[in-house]
Amino acid sequence: MRIEISIPAQTLRLYDAQDVLLREYPVSTALNGVGEEKNSFRTPRGPHIIRAKIGAGQACGTVFRARRTTGEIWTPELHAQHPGRDWILSRILWLSGCVPGFNRLGNVDSMQRYIYIHGAPDNAQEPFGAPHSHGCVRMHNRDVIELFDLVPLYTPVIIQHD
Repeated sequence: MRIEISIPAQTLRLYDAQDVLLREYPVSTALNGVGEEKNSFRTPRGPHIIRAKIGAGQACGTVFRARRTTGEIWTPELHAQHPGRDWILSRILWLSGCVPGFNRLGNVDSMQRYIYIHGAPDNAQEPFGAPHSHGCVRMHNRDVIELFDLVPLYTPVIIQHD
């Protein structure tokens, strides 16, 4: 299996080993565009792998902070209580870059930047199909749960800008 994320199209595609398209999902990548630098709030490009899967069995909308559940389930009311919070919901697929000096190690390490594919609120303030994240790849909660269940650890992920 492999995942291809298109920054221009704001889509994530899942392919099987025979190169057959299994799923396509709308996503939201970084509002600041692409880039690999630490603290840039940009989505890194190039080849990655899924290094960790976090959240198996958690309820849809489970809130994570520092990769741990908070005990909360996202609601519009909770959202209103915490304006500006970078919501990480339902599941986390933690990405690790594969190219030393480009998206791995040093000041450009995707894993050290905490770059995830994760669930996000399903509301008009945080749209899918348009850039809006702080660097991660955001998905609808039901979509990230489905993807999480379909892909194994170390699944290749390519993030394409063109």
